Amino acid sequence: MSATSMSATWIGVLGPVEARDAGGRPLPLGGPRHRELLARLVVARGRVVPVPVLVDDLWDVPPDGAVAAVRTFVAALRRALEPDRPPRTPARLLVTEGPGYALRGVAVDAWDVERTLSGPADLPALETVLAAWRGPALADVGDRPWAAPDRARWAELHATAVERSAAALLDLDRPADAVARLDAHVTGSPWREEGWRLLALALYRAGRAPDALAVLRRARARLAGELGLDPGRRLADLEARVLRRDPGLDRRAEDTVWARAARSWEGAVAPGSRARLETSVTLLRALAVSGAAGLTAAREQRLATVAAAEETGDPLLVARVVGSFDVPSVWPRSDDPEGSARLVAAAERALARLPEDAPAPLRARLLTTVAVESRGLPGDRGPAAARAAEVIARVTGDPALLASALGAVYLHTCDRAGLAATRDATGAEVVALAERAGLDDALVLGHLVRLQARTALGDLDGAAGHAAVLDSLAVAGERPLAAVFTAAWRALRAVAGGGPEDVLRAALERVAGSGMPGVAAGLVPLALTCLRVARGEPAREEGDAGPYAPWVRPHVLLAAGRDAEAAEAVAALRGLPGPPPGLLLEALWVLAGRAAVATGDRDLAARAARALRPAAGELAAGSGLLTAGPVDATLALLG
Repeated sequence: MSATSMSATWIGVLGPVEARDAGGRPLPLGGPRHRELLARLVVARGRVVPVPVLVDDLWDVPPDGAVAAVRTFVAALRRALEPDRPPRTPARLLVTEGPGYALRGVAVDAWDVERTLSGPADLPALETVLAAWRGPALADVGDRPWAAPDRARWAELHATAVERSAAALLDLDRPADAVARLDAHVTGSPWREEGWRLLALALYRAGRAPDALAVLRRARARLAGELGLDPGRRLADLEARVLRRDPGLDRRAEDTVWARAARSWEGAVAPGSRARLETSVTLLRALAVSGAAGLTAAREQRLATVAAAEETGDPLLVARVVGSFDVPSVWPRSDDPEGSARLVAAAERALARLPEDAPAPLRARLLTTVAVESRGLPGDRGPAAARAAEVIARVTGDPALLASALGAVYLHTCDRAGLAATRDATGAEVVALAERAGLDDALVLGHLVRLQARTALGDLDGAAGHAAVLDSLAVAGERPLAAVFTAAWRALRAVAGGGPEDVLRAALERVAGSGMPGVAAGLVPLALTCLRVARGEPAREEGDAGPYAPWVRPHVLLAAGRDAEAAEAVAALRGLPGPPPGLLLEALWVLAGRAAVATGDRDLAARAARALRPAAGELAAGSGLLTAGPVDATLALLG
């Protein structure tokens, strides 16, 4: 987030307002009014601010000639932000649009902070966030009403970043560093109970139990004396645990248990043994739900574990190793088709070699593996394997086996439009199974499926209920990837309601970096194109659209006035068999249909209409991560 690492014009508002070019060199913004105008456009987040609004916001009592003054300020800012722009060419960053001005295509330190804090972040990322503050946000703007909401939000983000970084320091067994960070924090933000709690915990782990207790009692006194409130549950619980010197408060003791167990296991279990292979699968499965890095590492190591099992020549061991990695998947597309194909081949070899009297659950788990790893591929192999796994699982009566098989069935319930209700029913059954049998991973999967399906069905309030449950599960069950999805869904809901698209961009970048298979490539350009097309706005080039480029490119060309090239792109799109199966199918058909209408391609428009009619009344938002608007709106255009 430093100026020297920027690849675009950068504006800083976390402190005095300033700007730097792509090389990190300061740009001459002019006087206080120029900076205030720039700040006002920043807080508009890409939306147009009409000139009369700017006049009212810059002056308590506008002077004569205020409109002309605003235009003069804009001209000066344009020269500062784009010093190399040729004369009489349109501004690229501070643009004129309709009745006013908008800021586009710039990097803003506060937006970078919001993006980082919208999902999981490690200590280096949090340190970078904290370094972005050069003082109070919008420090030289003054007490303007329009600045108050963003100033308050960014102050809240700063406090959150301090607390999250302190928690990360505690996780790294650096309590003294956490104490140093939190001392000033609780003085400046005395009503944040989490700050007091972390400070007391850091003091306790630094061997300063009396100081920890004193901090907790000081927090209690301030809350009671100045607000008339008792401490919250977490603060009161910590005080009770400090008083009895609860060993569980010492993170180092927990780490010692882990280290001792690992050393004992290493010494007791022979290298190369079957027990090591099967235990490795259990560990990899836990690693896969621990976060982005864990998921990526688990997928990389899984193939090696399967290969080692096959070398033993024991078909039952191979089946157990291949089928035990039943980590639920919520995205019906793989980023690693080669790796998935190898896993499918291993599972099918294991199925072929299983003895006739092999346990039915073993066969069901192998079929589930075939189904999950075949997601997004054409043909009936994956769906058939999912159905077969479901049949076996229902006969066994094993809720965990059935939940896993239903997860595979869900992944193959998106080969045509209009299946959101079917996916919702599957998700509801998974939730019921998981609640009855205490299956944490399956419970997360079921609520994620219902979050997506209720969104596609237009039931945003219902979807919000599932998002709230997922947030609780993410914390209680240490499932950070669930929170990445819910943050993106909330950003989508805000943007669909008219909010700035940068909120969605930031959230989707967190999703794309989460390590979840099939999600990363092209997601952000696709989402922003869908959003603009649904709003009736021109699309813009947003980088590599990856596998979605055939559907995105016609709209980018149309917006650029390159109609002939757009028609060629639509003709190429017409030559494709259609969007691949998946949660984005309706959105891609919307893009195809609208591009066909814009270029007069009747054949493609008719195909899009036929494909979308089963989803009439729904939103083209099956993923819960992006939306191309109501399907009915596109059907009306297609005729």
